[in-house]
Amino acid sequence: MKKGKLIIFSAPSGSGKTTIVKHLLTCPFDFEFSISATTRKPRNGETDGKDYYFLSVDEFKSRLEADEFLEWEEVYAGSYYGTLKSEVERIREKGQHVLFDVDVVGGTNIKKFYGDEALAVFVKPPGIEELEKRLIARSTDSPEVIAQRVAKAKHELTYAKYFDYILVNDDLQTALKEAEETVKAFLEK
Repeated sequence: MKKGKLIIFSAPSGSGKTTIVKHLLTCPFDFEFSISATTRKPRNGETDGKDYYFLSVDEFKSRLEADEFLEWEEVYAGSYYGTLKSEVERIREKGQHVLFDVDVVGGTNIKKFYGDEALAVFVKPPGIEELEKRLIARSTDSPEVIAQRVAKAKHELTYAKYFDYILVNDDLQTALKEAEETVKAFLEK
């Protein structure tokens, strides 16, 4: 059985990548979502093993020492995110394609590791002001966290050049269609 390919979506927080990834999961592509591990607390409605693997900091560090992560990052102080190698191989061995929703550092690391077997898409917001509005409208973070995310986003935008494709999300319906077409073209190669 042929191993599946990897589709990576990365973006600054609030760019719409999770909305795009959730949409792609409803399309007739043969993929499975790669569930990331994190040490942050679950948000309302999030489920362990479905949205994330929620780990304690100690458990995350223990798995890190055992070289179980494909990529990982301490995104904010004490808040770790990463992709378990076992999760990726579990999906690929079934012949399914792996769909990622990861930060930009993780996205570039996965792309480096898998090369041409992976498509790396950078979702870019129309601008920092719009990004800040989206984060506020989401109502999931405090003003301090939003300020942190906006500052981080400015830095993350400099990573766009390392991705195979840049998708500007200023109109959601257009972005969803463009994402579908880009993924379809890659999978047919």
